[in-house]
Amino acid sequence: MGDAEHRTAAAPVFVDERADGPGVVSFSENDPAAPFYRLLMKLRAPVAMRDMMIAPVRACYRGEGLTIDPSELPPGAAQLYPQVSVSTLAVPSDAGPIRCECFTPPGEGPRPMMLYVHGGGFVVGRSEDTAYLTSRIAAENNIIVVSVNYRWAPEWPFPAGLDDCMAVLLWMRDKGGEIGGDASRIVVCGDSAGGNLAAALTIRARDERWPLLAAVLLCPVTDFRFEQFPSFERLAPTGIVIDAAFMGFARGAYLTTQQQWRHPWASPALGDLHGYPRTIIISGAADPLIDDNRAFAEKLKAADVKVEHFIGNAMPHGFYFFPGLLSEADAAVAAIGGFLADALQR
Repeated sequence: MGDAEHRTAAAPVFVDERADGPGVVSFSENDPAAPFYRLLMKLRAPVAMRDMMIAPVRACYRGEGLTIDPSELPPGAAQLYPQVSVSTLAVPSDAGPIRCECFTPPGEGPRPMMLYVHGGGFVVGRSEDTAYLTSRIAAENNIIVVSVNYRWAPEWPFPAGLDDCMAVLLWMRDKGGEIGGDASRIVVCGDSAGGNLAAALTIRARDERWPLLAAVLLCPVTDFRFEQFPSFERLAPTGIVIDAAFMGFARGAYLTTQQQWRHPWASPALGDLHGYPRTIIISGAADPLIDDNRAFAEKLKAADVKVEHFIGNAMPHGFYFFPGLLSEADAAVAAIGGFLADALQR
């Protein structure tokens, strides 16, 4: 792979901006049903049900149409952590350049690196959404955080997003010194869907004989057969942050066949976990995925993996995203700090 570069006006389109994925709706004029599809396109827009469903999800996720009083918002990452410099990287890959934000704390010398994978049900989300958390982790742990913007489903189903994350991880291993990183000390971290990708990356890296130092998994989904868990059956039907309807859609958007549900790169809990690195799992007791997370922690322990499991009392999915709001969020970040200090042996 070549060197990562700052993006210029003439740079190619980043992979997460590509609109030519295998999940993009199209039909051939030679299709016997083409006249029906052409008429349908005049009667409704977008024409495919998955596009109808994902458009409002993405718009609402970005808060489009909302008027927000800035005084009601918590301070942003730049205000809280001005000492952390943020730069944009274009990491090369077979699919094209991958846009990453690099969060670098002050200081000199090679420092450990973290690949951070944002959440959003595999269908939404950007590195900017998690800038507070990645800035805080960088500042409090003296670690360089590379936050990846991977391709979304349903336009790019499994394993496109995972491939993007793996390409960045390999670049960090081979070229991380260019950003001041120590390639011998790399950890992965992700939240929600990003936690799934981080957990799967750990298995994939191990299978390719390149074990990672540690994994930090924030409210991850580790088994796509999530209906089997009592907490999902109890909490997901009327969930606020995530719910059964969204989880079903996200699964269908990301995994196009039921057989993929059991693939260890999709459901890490169903893979061989021997040789998995030390792991911390952050969960909320009111998250529909809490039983998934508990089960994954137990499977890691059964595979002789050193694992810590922090559970925020009465906390929902993603409770750690806003500063100064919940004491349990600060406790979770402190738990991550303690874990990293031990894992990185500083």
